[in-house]
Amino acid sequence: MTHFADLLEAPGTRLEADADLEAIYELCLERGWSDGLPVIPPTTERVERMLGYCDRPWDEPVAVIPPRYGAATPLRLAANAVMAGCQPQYFPLVMLAIEAMAEEPFNLYGIQATTHPCAPLIIVNGPVAQELAINSGHSAFGAGCRSNATIGRAVRLALVNIGGAIPGLGDMATVGSPAKYTFCAAENAAASPWEPLHVEMGYPAAASTVTVVAAEGPHNINDHESISGKGILTTIAGSIAGTGSNDVYHEGTPVLAFGPEHAATVASDGYSKADVKRYLFEHARLPLSRFSGENVARRFRAKLGGQYANASLDTLVPMLQVAADLIVVVVGGAGKHSAYMPTFGTTRAVTRPLKHRDGRYVHSIEELRRG
Repeated sequence: MTHFADLLEAPGTRLEADADLEAIYELCLERGWSDGLPVIPPTTERVERMLGYCDRPWDEPVAVIPPRYGAATPLRLAANAVMAGCQPQYFPLVMLAIEAMAEEPFNLYGIQATTHPCAPLIIVNGPVAQELAINSGHSAFGAGCRSNATIGRAVRLALVNIGGAIPGLGDMATVGSPAKYTFCAAENAAASPWEPLHVEMGYPAAASTVTVVAAEGPHNINDHESISGKGILTTIAGSIAGTGSNDVYHEGTPVLAFGPEHAATVASDGYSKADVKRYLFEHARLPLSRFSGENVARRFRAKLGGQYANASLDTLVPMLQVAADLIVVVVGGAGKHSAYMPTFGTTRAVTRPLKHRDGRYVHSIEELRRG
């Protein structure tokens, strides 16, 4: 196995810098190594501690990251995880998320370079979510939790520093999104009336997984008045229906994050996850007349002519291409709110389990720690 000290002999691997933290921050900004926020200096000692939770060779890429197609080695990822403020035990999830995003169905090149404001949403399931105290409750998509904030930020810094997603150069998002700083949460499985996402995907309940989705930031869904499952689903269908969503035209995997109170009401009226998906596919629709005349002519008539070439303006257009494409999870704390996250479209969510290199499921992050 290549030793850490040997890796540091490669040209360009080490940089002598002023020990002053503000000077290091200015250096990172000057070189485009930051998301605009201060970073932790990735010293040799800090990077080596991060790599203490890596069970694979540190110089072998786990993925290549477009648009630069930089090699995402554990060593490089560890440096970005240090800069983001991760604790070393978070590092296996950072690597797993990068591996998942590199799978072809996710379409990472398109996501990195698009003008759309999508960002990789990281959803963590299984025992590791509790072990690392990843927030799944109040403000799960918001501020205040180190694991959520730094795991998501480490992934973003890797996309910039290894993949070249520099705003205006590799990342061409028209307006961008604050989700591009960090976008990570755990599913609130304890408050869910349904099977958690990773079990729905076919993994054992005792497994730990990361699901990555190219999503817009959360769109709040408020319903304090409905006391029936159908009432809440009607509100959600109306909230999903919008003429400007990419998912109207492309096959994506948007996310509906039920708040626990909404989920409990819907489930108490007998709706399964599959029922929820079918209901919203059937009811989250808009007539063609709600779209601009140019969109009707150039998009629906011309590009989607097989469905809409001769359709009347009363024809209802679904907001989802397929009911099963909708990802349904429970996230958040008390309160009658849920959230919807459309996608970039032309992308599929990818779920990967945390495993040892020999293929065994990891039940605790400590299992990956080097002796």
